Amino acid sequence: MSTRTAYRTCPLCEAVCGLEITLSGRDVVRVRGDRDDVFSRGFICPKGATLGDLDQDPDRLTGPLVRRDGVLTPATWDEAFAAVEAGLGRVAAEHGRESVALYFGNPNAHTLGGGLYLGALRKAIGTRNVYSAASVDQLPKHVSAGLMFGDPTAIPVPDLDRTDYLLMLGANPVESNGSLCTAPDFPGRLKALRARGGRLVVVDPRRTRTAALADRHLFIRPGTDPYLLLGIVHTLFAENLVAALDDRFAGVEELRVLAKEFTPSAMADVCGVPAEEIETLARELAAAETAVVYGRIGTSTAEFGTLTSWLVDVVTTLTGNLDRPGGGMFGAPPHGRTRWRKPFRTGRWSSRVRGLPEVIGELPVATLADEIRTPGDGQVRALVTVAGNPVLSTPDGPGLDAALETLDFMVSVDPYLNATTRRADVILPPPRILEAGHYDVALLGFAVRRVARYSPPVLAPLDGRPNEAQILAKLALIAAGQGVDADPALLDEGLIGAALAHAVADPTSPVHGRDAGELAAELTGADGTERRLDLMLRLGSYGDAFGARPGGLSLRRLLDAPHGLDLGPLEPALDALVATASGKVELAPAPIVADLARLRSGAGARRDGFVLVGRRNLRTNNSWSHNVRALAGGSNRCTLQMNTDDAARLGLAAGQEVWVRSRVGAVATVLEPSETIMPGVVSLPHGFGHGLPGTRQRVAEQTSGVNANTLTDPDLLDALSGTAVLNGIPVEVGAN
Repeated sequence: MSTRTAYRTCPLCEAVCGLEITLSGRDVVRVRGDRDDVFSRGFICPKGATLGDLDQDPDRLTGPLVRRDGVLTPATWDEAFAAVEAGLGRVAAEHGRESVALYFGNPNAHTLGGGLYLGALRKAIGTRNVYSAASVDQLPKHVSAGLMFGDPTAIPVPDLDRTDYLLMLGANPVESNGSLCTAPDFPGRLKALRARGGRLVVVDPRRTRTAALADRHLFIRPGTDPYLLLGIVHTLFAENLVAALDDRFAGVEELRVLAKEFTPSAMADVCGVPAEEIETLARELAAAETAVVYGRIGTSTAEFGTLTSWLVDVVTTLTGNLDRPGGGMFGAPPHGRTRWRKPFRTGRWSSRVRGLPEVIGELPVATLADEIRTPGDGQVRALVTVAGNPVLSTPDGPGLDAALETLDFMVSVDPYLNATTRRADVILPPPRILEAGHYDVALLGFAVRRVARYSPPVLAPLDGRPNEAQILAKLALIAAGQGVDADPALLDEGLIGAALAHAVADPTSPVHGRDAGELAAELTGADGTERRLDLMLRLGSYGDAFGARPGGLSLRRLLDAPHGLDLGPLEPALDALVATASGKVELAPAPIVADLARLRSGAGARRDGFVLVGRRNLRTNNSWSHNVRALAGGSNRCTLQMNTDDAARLGLAAGQEVWVRSRVGAVATVLEPSETIMPGVVSLPHGFGHGLPGTRQRVAEQTSGVNANTLTDPDLLDALSGTAVLNGIPVEVGAN
């Protein structure tokens, strides 16, 4: 059979690399990096190279499952949607809409369906019980950005290709491929930084593969990053190294006063980084021609995640590197950025049981189990999950698993029968990855360069199966009371009409005063999803504005450019982004200043015993990639890493089974002594723990490993964001 070639953006992580895919009929026979891609230039990682294996995984569900007499059995799509209507309708009618909860997982940031339809689904369900993977990931970045800039999506990204000095904390992009910093070939970019004479300094409790590339690696006690950064801020002020900041910045003098007590010598005692190193970091950052600080998952999923995220941007700002080429810059998504019009705040509502505050429209997932198992008005009795496996990825996984079993109804949009979806009453599987179009709605907002790419579907769906967008649209219509016979296209046309009506009425819009109906008729696309994308592109910052900006972006232009369009390096954008009540960048926002009291009280936290941190492997992506045989095994193993000297002191040997116990749970795993981990720290990877009864992921089930979130304490959260503490968990370790 003859072969053909298709080009597509990889949807498996935030690097968004371009792929060249060779197919024979409907079978993928080869995947390699697209050498002509404008952004990734042929780079590919092991996950991208096995996209065909994932796409053709025989364990992927090919049709809906509906629970009958306690057993999940195959059903038609009409039967499945009817079961959803009956189940959700019954719970909402009997207990109110707040009794229905929504959880969406990380993969939604990597699909066009997730990017365009989750908002409509959420609105249709009409509940405040919304949870996501963000509260075990990046919410501290959103809160700090919201408090500083007024816009929680205005998260500065390091301008990797132009910086002279990069200080990296709690990030391992050589293995994770980057996060909230969309940059294909992150390792190559780091090597290029050093090759042009720049410097890379990595601060991490582990000597990671990223640290191995650095000019200098510094060990730090997990969770103490804000102490280190405050020591740097103190030094910048004490040695008059702060750059001249104009009147766009407020709170500089307040920062000066706040930083006085956080001397490098005092901070060294807390974080384990010598005082002279803290002072050297401050001097190097200030002296560099351009510099930027980058902190990620290890700093976000910690007790002071929001304070650390704030200080990352404070240091970049005080050294004169915010919104400056080579410093911390703001992404420029080609489809435009939604202007944040109201002053940012959290806590617009709180969770029913623990009173935890809302953040960007969602509640901490650490309290989802509480909301399910605690009786009373507003108790969660039904759950909708979309592309998520919270039993393996959120705190106290076993406790959540038990809570899910008590629900009155649960529906999951997911291709797998996994640790979470096995509890569902209805599973609606999206089709193969290559049967859906791809555009990075979320991730291009954090790209280190302005690029635009769209990948049309490579394969047509078989047997009239709905794609992910149609599944989500149908769920939204059902939740809104439109019934199972409602056409998903109606949702698209309604959303298009509303967006155009707003645009033509907005005096600042390039289509102000034009006829919305005529503009709608000009949209192109094979379906409503592509028409919506065309609208977003044409009204975006680089769009053609329906002819008002000739040569601008449109869906047609992207379809004609299978390797993408390079729109150039990032440009200063701060003035257009700031949306605080004062109209200035707030360097000392009141909620942040108030939370410093918690930081002071934590300075004397215990330093005996062990603390647990996570780790990544280049061949893994949370829990689902473990079902791809080519990615399982080898170095991708679930072992407990411990410093070699610590192991010897405890009389423990490599390969020995050990127990690890936290306040909330215990697991047994295999020990891996290593000199690459700081004394007093142990590390267990995330996403393992497959093989529970009722699942069907045959490769993953053969993979030995334990659920690290058995050890995660749901009561231990970052106060400002509600993010679970996954790094810095106190544990005990012993021979099994």
